[in-house]
Parts: sequence; C-alpha cells; structure tokens
Amino acid sequence: MAVFRKRTHAPSPKKKDIAAGLWTKCPDSGEMVFTKDLEANWNVFPSGIHDRLPAARRVELLIDEGTWRETDARLASKDPLKFTAGGSYPERVAQHQRKSGLRDSVICGTGTLEGIPVSLAVMDFSFMGASMGSVAGEKVTRAIERALQQRRACIVVCASGGARMQEGILSLMQMAKTSAALARLRAAGLPYVAVLTNPTMAGVMASYATLGDVIVAEPGALIGFAGARVIKETTNQDLPEGFQTSEFLLKRGLIDCIIPRKEMKPRLAKLLRALGPRAKAKPAARRRR
Repeated sequence: MAVFRKRTHAPSPKKKDIAAGLWTKCPDSGEMVFTKDLEANWNVFPSGIHDRLPAARRVELLIDEGTWRETDARLASKDPLKFTAGGSYPERVAQHQRKSGLRDSVICGTGTLEGIPVSLAVMDFSFMGASMGSVAGEKVTRAIERALQQRRACIVVCASGGARMQEGILSLMQMAKTSAALARLRAAGLPYVAVLTNPTMAGVMASYATLGDVIVAEPGALIGFAGARVIKETTNQDLPEGFQTSEFLLKRGLIDCIIPRKEMKPRLAKLLRALGPRAKAKPAARRRR
C-alpha cells in the first residue's frame, strides 16, 4: 500500500487553516504533506527530498527489533570553560535536552542489523545542530571501542554543523580522539561504515565521517568542511552547481555510494557481509643483522 495517497477532492490547506505540526512543507516542491504520512515514510518527501530523521527513528530504521541496547545514556556536557557569550551554556544545554528529549547530540548502543552484530552511534541535528562537543566525541569513541572489544562492525551515522564553540579546544580534541580509536579498529581488522546525512560539516567531516572503510551518503546531503558562502568569499570564484552535495562528491570519488533511506538497512547489511572481519595485520619481521 502506498504511503502517500492522492487526495483528489480535498483542497490544499490554506495557511490560516493549518494546525501547527499537522502538515509539513516540502522544501523542494513546496507541496504540503500530511506529517503522519511523512513520518510513516521515514521523513522522505514524495519529491525524494530526505528530511532530517530523529536519532531514535534512525535506530528503528537500522537495528533489528528487540536487539537494541543503548549505552552511555547518562553522559551529559559540563561547562569547563564557564562560557557565557550568548547566554549560559548549561542553560542552553538544559533547554535542548528538554526540547529534544536527548542528553546530548549522539546516542549509541549495540544491536544486530539483519542479524549482523554492530556497534552504532547516531548524531541528532535537533540537539544544538549535532555539534561535536566532548560528550559527542566520547560517545562516538566508546562506540568504536565497544566494536573493538566485542569484535563487531561499527557504524556511525553522521550529521553535524561543526564543533561546539562553547567547549573550545576540548571540542576540537574529539577529532583526534575518534580518529585514533578508528585506527585501532582498522588494525584489528574490523569494518567501519560512515553514513553521511544532511548536513555533515566541519570537524565531523574532517575526522570520523571520512575515515570509513566504506563511506555512504543519503541523497541530497550537504557535505563539506567550510560553508559554500565562506569558500566563495575566500576564493572569489563562482562555485559549480550542486557543490557540496552527496551527488557532487560521488562524481569526484570522495564518497563510495549514495543510498536512499528506505534501502539503507539491506544495503548496509550487504556491505558488512562483504567486508566481514579482516585478518589482523602481522607485524613486520625484524631483519637479522
């Protein structure tokens, strides 16, 4: 049964008649879509536009029912720098916690994906733009280390607007920490798949988002380091059409494939079966003098 049904008799709702949250406007076609239909279709509009998906729904999409075990759920950000510009940092964190129902921008845990044991971390853009702070980096690192300890594949679903400025250098340190953990995972011969969603930018893009054995992306995802406007102003050049989209990066070999959301689980399972646990690299033999 099709998720989206053609309504031939019902007129398009007028703005003043739309109850808050009942309808969602497609950013591409402008079509008003019944929100419940959109959610049933994993937040993919009839036009093919992939809207952002909450982390909990992402887990439902990827992990076999009844196998998910969330870990590190109580980790939450402190205020090491006593940051006050733009308001109290603890108050902003608390506000986003109430609004999103999350403790921070990443949830992680273990489960099976079509029977394959995986360690999964998912970033949620609704929490401070999925900014990478010390807790986000710690959770991703622990997800990688858990994959190493339990001999599982690791998957990180990436989405981020950048480093969390309220944590300064502590935020930037997460790039090195997560990258080092992935180096240990690779040395152990265990597969890592990075899934890039809209948007994946800045420090996340410059670290674990681009270190996957396979790097996949959703259609139309914004992917890059600096924003297009900053690049254009810096270089004084017009940027090519589709710049920093997943399709643009695929043509230039910067990602491996684009997978529509509803095909993500079976395609990832196929990739993980193909990768499998690899043999550990043997240390180089010492030369005898």
